[in-house]
Amino acid sequence: MAAPALPMSGLSVFGSDLTNGINLYSDKENIYYGCSVKNIAPKNIAPYLKALKAFEAAARHLSFSEAAKELFVTPAAVGQLVKTLEAQMDTPLFMRHSGGQTRLQLSARAAQALPDIQAGFARLEQGVRLLRKRADSLFLTVTVSPAFASKWLLPRLDSFQASFSDISLNLNMDNRSLDFVEHQVDVGIRYGAGHWQGLVAEKLGDEEIFPVCSPHFQAPQNPQDLAGAMLLHDLSMAEESRVAVWQAWFADAGIAVSAPPYGLRMNSAAAVLRAAIDGQGIALARSIMAADDLAAGRLVRLFPEITCASAWSYWLVYLAESEKQAKIRAFKRWLQAQTV
Repeated sequence: MAAPALPMSGLSVFGSDLTNGINLYSDKENIYYGCSVKNIAPKNIAPYLKALKAFEAAARHLSFSEAAKELFVTPAAVGQLVKTLEAQMDTPLFMRHSGGQTRLQLSARAAQALPDIQAGFARLEQGVRLLRKRADSLFLTVTVSPAFASKWLLPRLDSFQASFSDISLNLNMDNRSLDFVEHQVDVGIRYGAGHWQGLVAEKLGDEEIFPVCSPHFQAPQNPQDLAGAMLLHDLSMAEESRVAVWQAWFADAGIAVSAPPYGLRMNSAAAVLRAAIDGQGIALARSIMAADDLAAGRLVRLFPEITCASAWSYWLVYLAESEKQAKIRAFKRWLQAQTV
């Protein structure tokens, strides 16, 4: 018996005959065969996002293999996803060639649609970044040198956590000047002249360098005699910067030194101060790094009448577009209060 003729109105979709690609309609009394399923464009693209992503990557590379590497799947999986999308859209997306340098070529319709698809993925990625930023808004990532963290920042962080208990700190301790975008850094504390491309820099205070030693160390009574004493050298900064370098201090003190003073050399400012505390020699300290040890009596300053301003200082640095974030403003206010 033949199926009833398809009425013009009063129908609802009852189901689909996927084998034959035919929609099934119902008017509450009869079931009718309708038009081809594959010719109906999907209203919801969510189920096709994976296939669209495979197509976009393959179109960009003109290679299933390169797209597979980017998406961490096999080339066969990329090919199957593209094939599924072609079937769903009822149009070829690529023209495949068996030889030559380029084996894939976009069809005319695919080339026309590709910019819109890429723009759509760019908007999706931006939305995800905004969501992630909102989710990470209570986490503050601070990049700082290990020496500064151990000697100054870490002993003071309890007060920050007490004042801003809703902000969780993530300390990235690294001597390198990290890229803020690549490493997702919010703020940094850097030692230098205050010029870092792409970053706003705010000085935390003027810096001075001066000799320090353990109160139990037999230090010379005259500055001129320091050249023959056991000196500790901080090699963490280049000598040409005149930062915590003995030759710079001797020059400012008006003391002629024909050869670099001998002594123990280390590439850590914190280790140099530790050695001085342990009585191994006289260190040339940065004022902010030695502040706590001086206040506690673990170190004493020698020849305070001689002043030597450092060419470098400590700076708070951040991206200009991040300045208005509440967590960065909070950390900046707290840090400035600590260095007054």
